[in-house]
Amino acid sequence: VPEDQADKLLLASWGLPKAVLEKYHSLGVVQMFEWQAECLMLGQVLEGKNLVYSAPTSAGKTLVAELLILKRVLETRKKALLILPFVSVAKEKKSYLQ
Repeated sequence: VPEDQADKLLLASWGLPKAVLEKYHSLGVVQMFEWQAECLMLGQVLEGKNLVYSAPTSAGKTLVAELLILKRVLETRKKALLILPFVSVAKEKKSYLQ
């Protein structure tokens, strides 16, 4: 992330509602890693273009997906489909996203 865009590491810089930011903050998530912000700033990904990215387990891939989904749903007022690999993860995310 270029120095002039360092604020993009903060979740508060992405136009999310206060309630969403408070939930992330309560979980200790206030800012992203540089690679996560870079994913969100690539091309037209925020306008709905495809993004393929890879990172090790527990590196933060889910946060990128969540932010893309949240922004898209809030801006377009359309539904989103989040597919998860395990029932336990799906239950955890359901609780978390409600």
